[in-house]
Amino acid sequence: MHSIVTREYCPIATARLQDAGIDPLLARIYAARGVRELTEIQYPLTALLPTDRLLNADAMATILADAIAAGKRLLIVADYDADGATACAVGLRGLRMLGAQVDYLVPNRFEYGYGLTPEIVRLGAERAAPAVIITVDNGIASVDGVAEALRLGIEVLVTDHHLPGSELPAARCIVNPNQAGCAFPSKHLAGVGVMFYVLAALRAELRRRGAFGARAEPNLADLLDLVALGTVADVVALDSNNRILVHHGLRRIRAGRMHAGIRALYHATGRDYRRASAYDLGFLIGPRLNAAGRLTDMRLGIECLLSENDAQALEIARELDRLNSERRSIEADMHQGALDELIDGAIGDRYSLCLFRTDWHQGVVGILASRLKERFHRPVIAFARSADTLTRGAGTSASDADVVLKGSGRSIAGLHLRDALDLVSKRAPGLIERFGGHAAAAGLTIAEHNLAGFGAAFEAVCRERLAPSDLAQNIQTDGMLAAEEFALDRALALTQEVWGQGFAPPLFHGEFRVRSQRVAAQKHSRLVLDGPARGLDAIVFGHAEPLPQRLHAVYRLGIDEFNGARRVQLVIEHWQPAD
Repeated sequence: MHSIVTREYCPIATARLQDAGIDPLLARIYAARGVRELTEIQYPLTALLPTDRLLNADAMATILADAIAAGKRLLIVADYDADGATACAVGLRGLRMLGAQVDYLVPNRFEYGYGLTPEIVRLGAERAAPAVIITVDNGIASVDGVAEALRLGIEVLVTDHHLPGSELPAARCIVNPNQAGCAFPSKHLAGVGVMFYVLAALRAELRRRGAFGARAEPNLADLLDLVALGTVADVVALDSNNRILVHHGLRRIRAGRMHAGIRALYHATGRDYRRASAYDLGFLIGPRLNAAGRLTDMRLGIECLLSENDAQALEIARELDRLNSERRSIEADMHQGALDELIDGAIGDRYSLCLFRTDWHQGVVGILASRLKERFHRPVIAFARSADTLTRGAGTSASDADVVLKGSGRSIAGLHLRDALDLVSKRAPGLIERFGGHAAAAGLTIAEHNLAGFGAAFEAVCRERLAPSDLAQNIQTDGMLAAEEFALDRALALTQEVWGQGFAPPLFHGEFRVRSQRVAAQKHSRLVLDGPARGLDAIVFGHAEPLPQRLHAVYRLGIDEFNGARRVQLVIEHWQPAD
């Protein structure tokens, strides 16, 4: 087992939270995540950061209000992941609520690639003849695409959250909390969160203009189920502002006040929306939505989120569920192939993993990189062949065209992945064709003949930026539980909180004796354990082999429901034989 580190917590903050009525266990967990006051976990919508702190949000609202008043046609260009899909649905629904004429276009990753490219601009101009293009969850790197839009007489408004490169596109207005000069405190807004803020600013601008007259203003809170899904699925850090958005989105889902597409996706997973959790959004709903963009076309996912008809939404959700099953099968084959290669070749003292096989699926390499990063605790970039080719100027023959590899990377704490790629690009110009992303995840395009050179250059940067200790994986837990803390009310309280990236879900560790074990669904182990408390139900997902009679386990408190009865269930994440 990896090394276990118990999170430290502030006793003063813990006592203050307990004095405010928080359960002692929960108070300790919150304090270990930096919570100092009760107000930090109460999440009123009034505590959201104001729109005027987000650079250019008010300016973009003015432009959009003018466009609506003039009856201009707007076109949203979305990214093909869950954040992009929800941002598109939020933008389309919100703008229509506010009186806009708006349609959308999402690139097929296998035909057009990522972002607002010149090809997508021309396709959008042909299909929708827009006066204004609005990017969601992309655009900050679309220098050529924006230039093409301007050539065609189309204005571009960029809403994005990715880190800017050295050159910004010549868009009329850019809203991005990570652009230079933006003092917005929440740098972790997802693309859907940025779009939600723009809509809030637009509604305020329309209010100032008296555009609503005697009619009621649209309630943008109706969109928060979509905002919550995109925020959690994009694995952005759940700072206090993001937790407010997710908290209220989950409240709407639990109350049954979600959109038909969200309801249908819950139905497809077999989960009860009345007990919706951030875990559901990140590990069950989000992957099904993402499956459309990974294997076919994200238009299918967006249409699910836009549907107003329960039957239609359920039909689409079932197709998304089927695609997700197909994706899992593809991923399993890729994962096993990668493991075979890594085990045969031995990782040794490598600081990074750069992998490619000719049969890998372009839409699944990101998940593969994530799985391998978790297993080997190193930055990982996985590549697949693209249908694109790179040519080297006029007169280049077809035989001289380079085969393109599309890569997706995931990183560990200590290495900012996008910055690492930027450094590789500066040291070896021409090695990377395009790149972009975040600290923890990034994408890039290279020529296949540059793969070995890129791998060596990336390894060199990782060796500079990482210490050997960074490669030692530690599992942080919230300590051991006493017998009385294995309680249903505590497990229920934990599942209701907004956990995720940057606000880690609680894990605990302890030593147990296995009283009994059986295989469920041919691939999971169901256990009854004796430890601090006796007769504890537990499950190990994806493991059907017999476990030792005594084991040391890292687990989370879950809930098992059968025939209407609920009881605590330990979900074991890691284990090893006890000494």
